[in-house]
Amino acid sequence: MTRSIRSALVAAALACASLPAFAALKPFNADYTANYMGLEGNARMTLDASGGSRWTYSLQIQSAVAQLSQSTVFDAGGDAWRPLSGHDMSSVLIKKSDKQATYDWSHNQATWSGDVKEDRRAAPPGRAGDLDAMLLNLAIVRDVHAGNTALHYRMVDEGKAKDMSYRVAGKETLTLAGKARQATRVEGVDGSRQTVLWVVDDLPVPARILRRHDGKDEMDLRLRAVH
Repeated sequence: MTRSIRSALVAAALACASLPAFAALKPFNADYTANYMGLEGNARMTLDASGGSRWTYSLQIQSAVAQLSQSTVFDAGGDAWRPLSGHDMSSVLIKKSDKQATYDWSHNQATWSGDVKEDRRAAPPGRAGDLDAMLLNLAIVRDVHAGNTALHYRMVDEGKAKDMSYRVAGKETLTLAGKARQATRVEGVDGSRQTVLWVVDDLPVPARILRRHDGKDEMDLRLRAVH
């Protein structure tokens, strides 16, 4: 092997080593205090292995007048996470909603059923790297841990595909389990909605998720413990 070829291979190996790799997923249960629409409650976020390279990511929120449940089954076996199916159920006072999503990657199609408008039952053709709304939480934590500061995704949800951008807005101190922890603040804006997440280096979930609509707090989840 000539010196020039050897040097090129070494350089390529070093370049690959410097690229951020996806950290190995591990199951977790995360408990949160929840404030939803001004009412206090509790929430639990979980990640469970579902066989092979499949995982189930879930979020449940309960308060005196509201119950919300979201789950996504996704494949983590390739170069990008791929949602396979989703279930979104909510009950707020007398208003109830139940929606199901199916992602067919062999045909790059996503469809929705249940309480979904007719014109929102199918999305534009999918492409590698598409995420659903649930998986954005995990993807942001993953990418902040990898050192990324410009976070860009395409979200496919309820018949629509849209580009979503988040930015690292600095460091802040949070109190978790009675201890001060440094967290990275991440912000994203989607029209009249704003999402802020706080990511701590050794935690697999956001330490806090704040969602605002028209300048008012809509949902605030604050981490209590991870098991």
